[in-house]
Amino acid sequence: MTITYIILGVIAVFVLWAIVAYNGFVTLVNRAKEAWADIDVQLKRRYDLIPNLVETVKGYATHEKTAFENVTKARAQAMGASSLADKGAAENMLTGALKSVFAISEAYPELKANQNFLALQAELSDTENKIQAARRFYNGNVRDLNTSIESFPGNVIAGMFKFAKQEFFELDENAAAKELVKVSF
Repeated sequence: MTITYIILGVIAVFVLWAIVAYNGFVTLVNRAKEAWADIDVQLKRRYDLIPNLVETVKGYATHEKTAFENVTKARAQAMGASSLADKGAAENMLTGALKSVFAISEAYPELKANQNFLALQAELSDTENKIQAARRFYNGNVRDLNTSIESFPGNVIAGMFKFAKQEFFELDENAAAKELVKVSF
């Protein structure tokens, strides 16, 4: 009779552990999804600001057509990217294209003094900071999820219930920062 209670106790502990582990994975997956939604909101805000910025700069620098086309094309690619890797590459291109627009603004003192341009530039800068913070939050949640999926004994539950590792949202900021912005007149 005592052996039966011991076996039932061990089974009960195992079942409770499995429930807690499963619920932990569900929590981690939902946190990662929530964090991705935060990134998505900030990216949409960025995409909405870009046409206003381009239109403001266009009025001053009408002969810089290529830079504006590059921004528009990069924005469209970023909005249409489906996978995280594609999204990261498209965001890198968009960041580079935006740098060229800001470089153009340096050549036009009256543009740099324009209140609309300054407000849009501040909004875009704020949005970039929010994207960076949201990306760090997302990547932290993905790191926690992936670590739990790979660690024993959590990997047993993760395998049983098919919890999959998620990709980090990475931008190649170092390459974009090192790249020189070309402005020609």
